[in-house]
Amino acid sequence: MAALAIVVVVGVVFRKSGASLIWYDEIASILLAWLTYYGAALAALNRAHIGMPTLVERLNGVPRTIVILFGEVCTIAFFGVLAWAGIRVLSVLGGTTLVSLPSVPMSLAQSVIPIGAILFIAAQLLSIPDALAGGAAEHDGTGVEPERSNEDKEARA
Repeated sequence: MAALAIVVVVGVVFRKSGASLIWYDEIASILLAWLTYYGAALAALNRAHIGMPTLVERLNGVPRTIVILFGEVCTIAFFGVLAWAGIRVLSVLGGTTLVSLPSVPMSLAQSVIPIGAILFIAAQLLSIPDALAGGAAEHDGTGVEPERSNEDKEARA
């Protein structure tokens, strides 16, 4: 995120000074894609991505487990296909380079697709136990449990 912010600020300063950088638009869009893919994997690790928490919270026992596992299978299958497609894209790109920076291989820019997908799958797998235990319902998606009142703490003890 810091790299993207720096590139954007530098690009704006150069553009305002009348000396636009030829690589700015291409690099900024690649950094935004990287931020999106890697940010999604981090959100998955914290179970803070799009889901149906109200439905899951209202279910108990076996139906809850089935819904959670079905969702996990669908998500992991999607990102498995995305990783496979990303690897295929990398093989097709071969020796191509960025248009504005010919010294940078296009495969480096597009590597975010399979890497991000694999990270998302790993994050999902690591967070399944928390979801099955109901941990995802007890926090706000940040991975940190909310503060509880003294009565709640005593009742849980």
